[in-house]
Amino acid sequence: MIPRLHERAHRPHDSLAEALGRPVSPNEGLTEYTVVAHWPGLDYFTLDDEQKTWTSVQWAEHLEDPYLEHRFAASRGDDRRAIFHLGVRLHSDDRELSGPEWAEVAHRIARAAGIEVPGKEHGCRWIAVQAQPGRLDLIANLIRLDGAWHAPPADAPRRIAAETRRIEQDLHLIPVRTGPTARPVIRTAPTAAAQLASVLTQLSDEQAGPLATVRGLVEHTAHRIARQPGAVGTDSAHRLELIARRLHAIQQDLDTTAAHLGQPRVAAVPPVTLHTAHRSP
Repeated sequence: MIPRLHERAHRPHDSLAEALGRPVSPNEGLTEYTVVAHWPGLDYFTLDDEQKTWTSVQWAEHLEDPYLEHRFAASRGDDRRAIFHLGVRLHSDDRELSGPEWAEVAHRIARAAGIEVPGKEHGCRWIAVQAQPGRLDLIANLIRLDGAWHAPPADAPRRIAAETRRIEQDLHLIPVRTGPTARPVIRTAPTAAAQLASVLTQLSDEQAGPLATVRGLVEHTAHRIARQPGAVGTDSAHRLELIARRLHAIQQDLDTTAAHLGQPRVAAVPPVTLHTAHRSP
């Protein structure tokens, strides 16, 4: 599990778009399968009969509200960039986590980052988005409900790294570093084949490659359509699942081709003549 702390921003829209892998939209509702966790105080802001599914634009506006409510809140350095964005990625060979497991990861990371403090009623607004395979994004506003600026602890990166190691152990995930200590890398000038192999590797990357992003969107859409009533939705969801499988097969073919291109050529070695003494029967 690899954590990545993004640079703080003024608005949450770009962070949410990056987490979703697509622009925020007033027409796309994000269900509990996408927003897998959020700050505990959100339950007090929604009525029992209120619509539970918000659009991505509504979620962004919800995170942006503290700016409008507390126009003079700022850090000690008079910094108004209050949008905190932390992403974590699983190992490419890790198993697929369930919704409750992603929610557990989100709350543990939020506490490690100092965004969620148990027992505090006036904490920060935050949500955890799981919209792309093997990836979770935690987005928060550092302006608390009481208008005070929340400064994460100075050792937050160390705490986050330590917590991700514990999560790997508790959920039986693949640790970031496995095997013996890496040997020194000998840098050589890349050949044309190596450059092409690098391009194909980027295309087939399961974590950040463009095909992985497209496949994730297709799978997410198929999951949503499958919940729609009627045979039309079921048929469309099945077609999208087949498309996702073909995309995955293309990723594997590209990865295999990249591996062949990246293999160094071995020069032919002439056979060694063995000289043996002649022995009579």
